[in-house]
Amino acid sequence: MPVPWFLLSLALGRSPMVLSLERLVGPQDTARCSPGLSCHLWDGDVLCLPGSIVSAPGPVLVPTRLQTELVLRCYQETDCDLCVRVAIHLAVHGHWEEPKGEEKFGRAADPELEESRNAFLQAQVVLSFQAYPTARCVLLEVQVPAALVQPGQSVGSVVFDCFEAALGAEVRIWSYTQPRYQKELNLTQHLPDCKGLEVQDSIQSCWALPWLNVSADGDDVHLVLDVSEDQRFGLSLYWNQVQGPTKPWWHRNLTGPQTITLNHTDLFPCLCIQFLFQVWPLEPDSVRTSICPFREDPRAHRNLWRAARLQLLPPRGWRLDAPCSLPAEATLCWQAPGGGPCQSLVPPLPPANVTVNKALELPLLNVHPNLCVQVSSWEKLQLQECLWVDSLGPLKDDMLLVETRDPHNNRSLCALEPSGCTPLLSRASTRAARLGEQLLQDLQSGQCLQLWDDDLRALWACPMDKYVHQRWALVWLACLLFVAVLFLLFLFRKDQVKAATRGRAALLLYSAEDSGFERLVSALASALCQLPLRVAVDLWSRRELSAQGPLAWFHAQRRQTLQEGGVVVLLFSPGAVVLCREWLQDGASTPAPQGPHDAFAASLSCVLPDFLQGRAPGRYVGAYFDGLLHSDAVPALFRSVPVFSLPSQLPGFLGTLQEPGDPRPGLLRERARLVSQALQPALDQLLKAPGDPGDPEDGTRDGT
Repeated sequence: MPVPWFLLSLALGRSPMVLSLERLVGPQDTARCSPGLSCHLWDGDVLCLPGSIVSAPGPVLVPTRLQTELVLRCYQETDCDLCVRVAIHLAVHGHWEEPKGEEKFGRAADPELEESRNAFLQAQVVLSFQAYPTARCVLLEVQVPAALVQPGQSVGSVVFDCFEAALGAEVRIWSYTQPRYQKELNLTQHLPDCKGLEVQDSIQSCWALPWLNVSADGDDVHLVLDVSEDQRFGLSLYWNQVQGPTKPWWHRNLTGPQTITLNHTDLFPCLCIQFLFQVWPLEPDSVRTSICPFREDPRAHRNLWRAARLQLLPPRGWRLDAPCSLPAEATLCWQAPGGGPCQSLVPPLPPANVTVNKALELPLLNVHPNLCVQVSSWEKLQLQECLWVDSLGPLKDDMLLVETRDPHNNRSLCALEPSGCTPLLSRASTRAARLGEQLLQDLQSGQCLQLWDDDLRALWACPMDKYVHQRWALVWLACLLFVAVLFLLFLFRKDQVKAATRGRAALLLYSAEDSGFERLVSALASALCQLPLRVAVDLWSRRELSAQGPLAWFHAQRRQTLQEGGVVVLLFSPGAVVLCREWLQDGASTPAPQGPHDAFAASLSCVLPDFLQGRAPGRYVGAYFDGLLHSDAVPALFRSVPVFSLPSQLPGFLGTLQEPGDPRPGLLRERARLVSQALQPALDQLLKAPGDPGDPEDGTRDGT
């Protein structure tokens, strides 16, 4: 009884059974049909040329399903080969062309149409078979009365006996019609070896079947073949590929037990081993058996993906090169610049297994550098390549719009972003939502490139350069404003630093009574210059004073000092007190200058109005020297500003002269000590000088 192939496959699982096979006698190939069909097998093999798919002119017969069954082809009782029987199930594809109105109005039908419906449907069905090292194609002619079939109806099957194959081999079978009206059917099967079949007495290669053991030792893999000492055989290693001819890799003629060593990087799932045995020494013919021991080896599958190469072929082609077929799927995706995952697109590529070593066409209207092809296996990304990066340039910052249409031709648009597909004109806080109206206008005005289209969906790539330029213009403007603010702050800070470096301006005004007092004022001015103060005093500007006159010089110095935030220091002496009282008593009259360089007398016309009008605080400060004047001698009008006795009140005096918060108390005391050291010798000398106005016998110490 014939053993159905699917039962055989189940039997050869983890717990194989021993099965007997139907025997066919003789070497001839045959074909037979199910009832209602007639068939004929052409003599000899034909060329395997599928050709392109063409449109059916009307109803045609096409193959719809393949089934296989193992049988034995025997030449003698103990001389048989394993053979694959193939059953092709057929159906009607296409429709009759209906008349355009004759039968509708009761007229006679077209005689040609009636004749065609009474004729036979005929098909030329090609069976292609490949099993290393055999490749065959046979042609079967099949016909069925057209009146007995309906479109889409199954009409029966044709059985072909049979394709010979080696034990343990992997076989691939294709079926299609000539001309080809649809994609070819294909089937791949792994044949059992001698252990799974009751054929030891019928197939001679099973008599000398070697015992093969595969073992690993570090990076090496050992193939241990256990045969008799005098057994001669040929050993071939080859890549059993689905597409294209099988590629031999290694062949040796050997005798007796052998151990073949392979590196683990040489392993691939399709790496197979074929044994060629010379059973009878006097007969030249050999028998073959094959085994592919690495189909499920994880190392072999890792090596296969490392060896795989994904290529993109202009203008719209792609190709996956690999030593073996790959259980993988390919998809189109959109790669945005700046990194991130490549987002899968509609349309996906055909979901069937990827065809390796064959150029395939991408279903695109136009190409774009952001379009990429991904190859995945078991939902794990293995390979990715973006389209023609060498010819189309780098990735673009374009927005991909996905258009969806319903059966009523209503359409909706969304923009593909990292967060998903954002509907245009939505309120989402994404770039596509903010630019939704502009993108819609770009699409309507033809500025977007259509990448793909079918009845329900379309893909558009819209340039974002102008929006990016606008955004960068705003960014640049903001940067320029920021730089301008920084520059102004820098200038302001620079002025502050410069002012802090140069120190606060201080204008010293005093009454030039004698040379001793002038030396005391000069010592004070020199000591203040050692601090962060810029001191102006008429002692150091006698040339300008003589050229401009005391009043003009004072006005210029006072204006500059106050504009720079400085302070005017009034140094009171007995003579200065007398001048102030005279000015206050005389009212509008101005006292005459006491000398050609007496700026104090000239300044009273400007200084006193500031005090009388309340503008003096913060702009003036008073001082007198210990032992030369009593604090009560200073006129009350001038006490509206701080008045200090020097050097006893130097810390407070210096703190008033310098900027607020400048400096720390400890540093201020140190500066006061230094100024006091510079000032005390000149003050002592003035107080001890005979006939000095400050002598106690003079009665001017207290300003009286």
